Amino acid sequence: MSVFYFLVIVFAILVAYAGFESTLRLIAYLDIKYRYQIIKMKMWFMKKRLERQLNLPTKDWNDFIKDMEKNNV
Repeated sequence: MSVFYFLVIVFAILVAYAGFESTLRLIAYLDIKYRYQIIKMKMWFMKKRLERQLNLPTKDWNDFIKDMEKNNV
């Protein structure tokens, strides 16, 4: 219960300091950052699953990526 009171006090201080709209922008920014981290984690798991399905050793995959980058320049 004390965590709830702490969050309410922090929210009230943020509203008093920066205003309601700026506080909501900060909360929206933190929400987007959190969702992006979840997506990055899911992408990492997908990459590992794809490497396992294709039986690609990591070293060969990295060499392939480097070769592709050289060809694009």
